Amino acid sequence: MTRRILLVRHTQVALRWHGRCYGISDMGLSRTGQRHATALAATLAALPITAIVHSGLIRTRILADRVARATGLAATVDPRWRERDFGGWEGRGWNAIWRETGSAMDGLMTDPAGFRPGGDGETGQRLADRATAALAALPSAGTILVVSHGGPIASLRARAAGRPLTDAAGFIPAQGEIVPL
Repeated sequence: MTRRILLVRHTQVALRWHGRCYGISDMGLSRTGQRHATALAATLAALPITAIVHSGLIRTRILADRVARATGLAATVDPRWRERDFGGWEGRGWNAIWRETGSAMDGLMTDPAGFRPGGDGETGQRLADRATAALAALPSAGTILVVSHGGPIASLRARAAGRPLTDAAGFIPAQGEIVPL
């Protein structure tokens, strides 16, 4: 049996988090995100999924649990699939961060090996290495569903395309997007 990996980014988060930096912060979904997760779970449950993994954060667990109920499979938590830790920026508005730091935010894209958002956050390189390790730990056969976040998925997509991590932003999937890897 071969291995097929389906990476899915969580659906829309609670409205009070829009415009805010919410990397490892834990929140639920908006009403739109809930409806999208229900429809997406039905689509995913129709596939021959053999394993379900998610980051453990509420916004991924909701979809993973819905697919698990529909398929009879257990959903497994692997925190390596979590979003990037934005350090002192967590929970703050992106506009406020920009006003405070200006072009320093560019370091997210221009310096993946050294830039630590919020002063003590996770580098892009560390995020990519963590996602790569999580990918390597998946079952070696079957169709594996991973419900994760934009950062880990973008890092893996950039690497799979042979692109540097400075290009990862161009590989961020839409919320609820299914990305075969």
